[in-house]
Amino acid sequence: MLMTMDLKREYTAILENATKVSYEKIENEIGSIEFTMPIDDPKNEQIQALLWVELTDNENEYIGLYRVMPSEIKKDRSNFTIHYTAYHVLGTLLDSVLFGYHELVNKKTVDVINYVLSKQKVKHWVLKKCEFTRYFSYAWENENGLADALFSIPKAFDEDYIWEWNTQVYPFELSLVKPKTEPVCRIQEGYNMEGFEIKVDPNSLVNRVYPLGSGEGVNQINIKSVNNNVSYVEDKASIQKYGLVEYVWVDQRFTIPQALKDNAQAMLKKWGEPKVSWTVTAADLIKLTDEPLEIDKLRQGSVVMINTNDYGSVNLRIKKESKSDVFGQPQKLDLEIGNLKGDINTTMSDLGRKQEINETYSQGATNILNYSYQDNCEAAYPANIEFYLDDDVFHVNTVELTFKTKRYRGYTKAVKGGGARVQSTSAGGSSTQTSTDGGSYSTGSTTSGGGGSSQTSSVNGQSTQTSSAGGSHDHRMFRKISNADQTPVGKQRYSAKGAVFEITSGSGNDILTDQASDAHSHTVSTPAHSHNVNIPNHTHNFSINIPNHSHKITIPAHTHQVVLPDHTHPLEWGIYEAPNSATSVDIVVDGTTIPLHETNQDRLDLVKYLKKTSSGKISRGNHTIQIKPNKLARIEAQVICRVFIQSQLGGQF
Repeated sequence: MLMTMDLKREYTAILENATKVSYEKIENEIGSIEFTMPIDDPKNEQIQALLWVELTDNENEYIGLYRVMPSEIKKDRSNFTIHYTAYHVLGTLLDSVLFGYHELVNKKTVDVINYVLSKQKVKHWVLKKCEFTRYFSYAWENENGLADALFSIPKAFDEDYIWEWNTQVYPFELSLVKPKTEPVCRIQEGYNMEGFEIKVDPNSLVNRVYPLGSGEGVNQINIKSVNNNVSYVEDKASIQKYGLVEYVWVDQRFTIPQALKDNAQAMLKKWGEPKVSWTVTAADLIKLTDEPLEIDKLRQGSVVMINTNDYGSVNLRIKKESKSDVFGQPQKLDLEIGNLKGDINTTMSDLGRKQEINETYSQGATNILNYSYQDNCEAAYPANIEFYLDDDVFHVNTVELTFKTKRYRGYTKAVKGGGARVQSTSAGGSSTQTSTDGGSYSTGSTTSGGGGSSQTSSVNGQSTQTSSAGGSHDHRMFRKISNADQTPVGKQRYSAKGAVFEITSGSGNDILTDQASDAHSHTVSTPAHSHNVNIPNHTHNFSINIPNHSHKITIPAHTHQVVLPDHTHPLEWGIYEAPNSATSVDIVVDGTTIPLHETNQDRLDLVKYLKKTSSGKISRGNHTIQIKPNKLARIEAQVICRVFIQSQLGGQF
């Protein structure tokens, strides 16, 4: 029975006039049905594009749910029909896209499937079961439809897998399972086999594969980094049996080397033998008997034992199941068993073209990053050249350093001196012995002084009796000055009270009065009187004698205040270079010192000195190059990086 449904999955019509109803079920691909309706059948109104049709055969076996896609109207003298094609509802995964860049790193298979299914705008599908637990990394960019992304998930597996689905519930259920390996049905020549055809195609045999992923030129993804620096995988047993057959396999969707390698190995297992395809026409006996046997149920995905009279017995899995007339010839069953034509890992096949699926791959471009540096430096303050590799740098092709060591350069020669007023300086105290000085002797006289007459003060008179005195005696009138070496020749110097005079031919002794010998006493009567003193004009002679001597000066501890008024000093501008430059430099790259280099270098390769990840690739993020001269110098340098970039960050500004 063929019935139509609306978008709410409610039945709208039974297409009892449909003829030539056929179907194809293909392993891991989207199947289809075809049917023809009379052009004048009013139920054609219910068969609209993108609406549902459900197929169940006469024995009530559910074939599947499909969505109407293209239709073709034919009208001529003998043909008044509309030919319809409908694809399995798995095709609804083509309705939503993966816009932009999507990357999942080291995620479980179930998580990856759920991630893709979460991008449905209408949640038609959910994951029911996943029998694989693998940790692969995936990347998609601008995928037109989720189906291709979903079907690519198990492509890297090194074992067979089957996608199964249940469209009799809603949301529809999807499962990724391991296929059975034991036969559950049989095709026996002379029993239910009507005929078979075996094709052996050695042209498809490949036993050494060179896998390449996204990118171009030296930046194209390969498997060397995850395959001991070997760019291929091979099947040694196949090489020994058939000889070496090589193949360069390119799939631009792969951006991760390990995923590329795993997928190549899985495909190599299928390519290592000549492709053998069985096409069998069999009778679907369960449609002809009232009590069918389960062993006679030949369905896609089942392992079948094929027994032939001339080619023995072989167990193979049914890859494709189809009927050309479900209602007219329900027993006629066409099976493709074993290897299908073409690549069995191709997920969308011709449907991709029919659904206008365009694979937009994650491409990139080679770029040159240039980092310049010019500055003065020395060993204590080296030239630090920093550069950054962003996360979307897919490959680093080269990192080269070019530099010159020149003479240190200054831009001011000197500072002109500015005046300042110093009121006092600060100093500590001290004791200082002066130098010794000789004494001296000096003679002279004062300036002439004018004489004068002076009246003394009046004195009252009185009488005084002296004591009695006996014996002779005399009185000294003048005393001789004994300093004869200073007296002129022929004269004697004498002194009286208050005066010094000279006498020619003096006796050389003191001058005395005559002696008196009688005892006597004196009565002195002094009447009241006054004295007149007359001082004639005169001069005074003097002499000064300074002996040898020294002086000691002691300065106590003290401070001095200095006041400098606000002022400026003008610079003397100009470019000046040191008389010479460094004779050697040390180059340190991410902490590693580079041996054997000159003070001037062109295109010094730094790749092996840059810090690496655990996988041996240059780390993304900051890197530092230090150039340390042995004395003052000027370094002029450039770091040039050639990188392959996939731009997944930012916008379009």
